[in-house]
Amino acid sequence: MGELTKEEKLIYLPIYGLFNSFCYALTLPFQYWWWKRNKKQWLLISEVIQLLILITSAFVVSRLVYYYIVIGAHPNAYSIRYFATNIYLPAIATILPIIVIGRWSFGKYKEKQLEDKKIEIHGAGNYESLRLHLSDLICIQSADNYVEITYLEQGELKKQLIRNKLSEVETSRPELVRTHRSFLVNPAHFKQWKTGNRKLILVLSSDIEIPVSKTHQQAVETAVNSTTEQ
Repeated sequence: MGELTKEEKLIYLPIYGLFNSFCYALTLPFQYWWWKRNKKQWLLISEVIQLLILITSAFVVSRLVYYYIVIGAHPNAYSIRYFATNIYLPAIATILPIIVIGRWSFGKYKEKQLEDKKIEIHGAGNYESLRLHLSDLICIQSADNYVEITYLEQGELKKQLIRNKLSEVETSRPELVRTHRSFLVNPAHFKQWKTGNRKLILVLSSDIEIPVSKTHQQAVETAVNSTTEQ
């Protein structure tokens, strides 16, 4: 950069920035695929792999910009080794901490947003509760003086007992629909209808089957239709 005039810097530095920003954008599909593959978890090793891919691909892009755009394939161009050690590494050492801090800050911001969107199902005790995303909640079943909550956690089916009445949960969570005197369901997890022994069955995610009484059938059908149409 020290060998470029002011006019050349105004021309070439934005070109470097544009091409390397595009290079960063190309790594995002890999990031999404890797996140889904690891059951929607983003670990430290995932971040290291992402940054290594970015550094490697950005080096290739920067070298091509330098060789073909900045100096027009001049025979006296810097060697790849000299370009890597004397030009690229000092540049990436300056820029990489900014990228790392930016990604960490954005990740914390997204985590807070996701945490704020969670719902909480309270129990009778002061420390009895379950926080989760509504989209992960499948159904709730009455079990004597408890309710059994069936939900997904990182793609795995889980259940938890909380001391509470089903009617109180129904009042506090109007998004759920009662299908039976013993069941509340999240209509977003609807898969299909099923009949057996003259009974109507609601099949939810993970092939969970919930009975639907005639008393609640119309309300359940309306809720399911409203959810599937969105």
